[in-house]
Amino acid sequence: MEKKNEIKLFEDKKVRTLWDEKIEKWYFSIVDVIGVLTESVDPNAYWRKLKQRLKEEGNETVTNCHGLKMLALDGKMRMTDVADTEQLFRLIQSIPSPKAEPFKLWLAKVAAERLDEMQDPELSIDRALAQYLNLGYSENWINQRLKSIEIRKELTDEWKKRGLKEGIHFATLTDIITKAWSDKTTKEYKILRA
Repeated sequence: MEKKNEIKLFEDKKVRTLWDEKIEKWYFSIVDVIGVLTESVDPNAYWRKLKQRLKEEGNETVTNCHGLKMLALDGKMRMTDVADTEQLFRLIQSIPSPKAEPFKLWLAKVAAERLDEMQDPELSIDRALAQYLNLGYSENWINQRLKSIEIRKELTDEWKKRGLKEGIHFATLTDIITKAWSDKTTKEYKILRA
C-alpha cells in the first residue's frame, strides 16, 4: 500500500494529510484539524474528550476512525488518529467553533441540494453544467463530456446484459480499454491527469 504524507495549510496552520494510493483516499490528522478549528492549547486533550463524548452518544464515526503513522513535531513517524473526508465532515459538525461554522453551513446546503435532486434528478444535471462552466470549461468540452458519460452508460448496460457484475469485472474491462488508448492503467491515467 503506497502512501504519501503531505502537509496542507489552512489559514497558515499545518494539517498533516496522507494519500493512500491503493484505495485512492485522503486522510487528515484529526488533532491538526481540531487545533485549527478550536485553537485549543491542547488539541490532543480536546480530541480525547470529544472522542469519549461521541462514543457515549453512540456516534459510529469515532469507531470507524483509525490511526496511521504521520510525521510528528519531533520528526518521528507516530500513530495519529485520522479521518477520511466524510468522517472529517461528520466530526466537524460536533465541534462548536466559529471556524467550523462555514463547513457546517456548506454541509447543510449540500444536503438540501441532494434532497432536492432526489425529488427532481434534472436538477443534478443543471448543477453539473453550472459547475463545469464555473470551472472554466467550454460548452463544447461540456457537451463532449456529457456524450462520453452517455456512451459509458450504454457500454456498462451492455456489460450487465452479458452477465458481468459491477466491481471487479467493470474495473478490469475499464483498465483494458484505458490501457489500449493511453498505454496506462486507469489508476495511472488518473494520477497523470491530476
